Amino acid sequence: MTTSPAAALPEGWPAMSIEDANAALSGEGAVFELEDTDIRGVTVKTYKNAYPQLRAMFEYGSQMWAPRDMLVYENERVTFDAHARAVENLAAALLDRYGLQKGDRVAISMRNYPQWSVAFWACIVSGLIATPLNSWWKGEELEYGLENSGARLAIVDPQIFERIQEHWKNVPSLDRVIIARCEEDYGDPKVIPMEHLIGSSTEWAGLDHIGLPSVTVDPEDEATIMYSSGTTGKPKGVVATHRAVVSNLFNSLSNQARAYLRRGEMPPVNGPDEPQKANLLSIPFFHVTGAFAVLVPTMHSGQKIVSMYKWDAGEALPIIEREKITVFGGVPAIAWQVLEHPDRDKYDLSSVEAISYGGAPSAPDLVSTIKKRFSEAHAANGWGMTETCATASLNLAEDYINKPDSAGLPGLAVKLKIVGPDGETLGPGEVGELWCFGPSNAKSYWKRPDATAETFKDGWVVTGDLARMDEQGFLYLVDRAKDMLIRGGENIYCIEVENVLYEHPAVMDAAIVGIPHRVLGEEVGAVVQLKPGMSATEEEIRHFVAGHLAAFKVPKVVRFQTDPLPRNANGKILKKELKEQFADLAEV
Repeated sequence: MTTSPAAALPEGWPAMSIEDANAALSGEGAVFELEDTDIRGVTVKTYKNAYPQLRAMFEYGSQMWAPRDMLVYENERVTFDAHARAVENLAAALLDRYGLQKGDRVAISMRNYPQWSVAFWACIVSGLIATPLNSWWKGEELEYGLENSGARLAIVDPQIFERIQEHWKNVPSLDRVIIARCEEDYGDPKVIPMEHLIGSSTEWAGLDHIGLPSVTVDPEDEATIMYSSGTTGKPKGVVATHRAVVSNLFNSLSNQARAYLRRGEMPPVNGPDEPQKANLLSIPFFHVTGAFAVLVPTMHSGQKIVSMYKWDAGEALPIIEREKITVFGGVPAIAWQVLEHPDRDKYDLSSVEAISYGGAPSAPDLVSTIKKRFSEAHAANGWGMTETCATASLNLAEDYINKPDSAGLPGLAVKLKIVGPDGETLGPGEVGELWCFGPSNAKSYWKRPDATAETFKDGWVVTGDLARMDEQGFLYLVDRAKDMLIRGGENIYCIEVENVLYEHPAVMDAAIVGIPHRVLGEEVGAVVQLKPGMSATEEEIRHFVAGHLAAFKVPKVVRFQTDPLPRNANGKILKKELKEQFADLAEV
């Protein structure tokens, strides 16, 4: 079991209550002052001092942080100024040379190369709708995204182009393709190497500053279409406005400021004379976490983003040392891989100030382990989804130590509620469906009015997550409504069992899945990845769980594997694949 978190809390904490901190941060004249705004007929609290749209944020960041490194990929370094020059020139090409108009969709699909950011911001500042597509998708999936979005132009890397070539004929809207990092001339006027337009990343600093396009972008203009993970059925295109994406940034900033006030400190002022923060990115840019929680905020904060071709904890360690990384994470498994790596002590990791993660259940003792290994670092865990434009609640610093199994508090402009089966709002401690309200919610599903009506209700997002809230408003995730197991009429919340598995000292990662059973409906199956050098037996794991939970929640079967559990690009465990491991045991 985890030790009592109270022992790790500093004397005198909290210095300020949550209510008082919220009032201090959001009142008249405060940085996060809230005001009423009409958004599609619904009155919503919005941040009065937020950027009016993403284009304004781009202009601010490009000038404020101009000489700093913005993007680092292997031996390539791109400053904020060089990035801005590339964005201006690519934006001009999209509008002037290729005739795109405000509201047109531009698909972006490639690895986390510097060119991804340039493509994204070139769309954003031009009033085009940036449409990131999953770079893990195969040809038919990419065809679906291109056709569904009606993209007029796609910006891809050579590997993605190979996958879409034969599918292009099935996408009548797609006029041309720009290929980043392209060394081949395809001899087709509709296929343009990005290097022909703006050069390679090492040449961007030499481009002329030509200014941003003369386009008016309003807060409620559509900025992006992000495709949901699509673990069941076809992915849905989630449409976000400029205001929604900007509001997500202010949600996170307000949560961070609240943590400082509760510690008895004033939030720090970030400026060009302060040391630069550096984020080791392990999540794809095409995911809301990579785009909205990392890439977009860097324009405000001036942090450096360091990306890798593919995540590998062993390769990440020297990068953390060399680039003086201050924050890394993504999903809990990535945090564990660094914490438990046998080479961890060979490198100077003292620059790390924060390890943040979300998108998957995390062991309650992960926060204490982080504090033990990185004494000066804070852990942060949150909840969000594509439909909420990334992080909607955040648990960090001392609040996380105090409540390590919570997904935290909502941002100042966000409201959460727990809804019962008859639509009633439930009280503290009661489990129901989580609903989320605020300016950071997405607008709709692209070309899916039926699904939009089911999920987006009068400013609320109906999440499909089962959760509860305590008296202070801290959120506790219980399970995905569709993933909950029912054994003999008893509800089994997978997260509850997974959290117990995480407490076993040998377990690095774990997932619970249902095994079909003729009489009981489902039995509990567990798939476990052990920490390097550790061992455990099936009997030991089952006995451990039985010491913490009722007998009907104990896994009937435990399967072990040395490889990481399969996840999609968003960090969610692919439980459908794991269920196949138990196909031989199914009783139907």
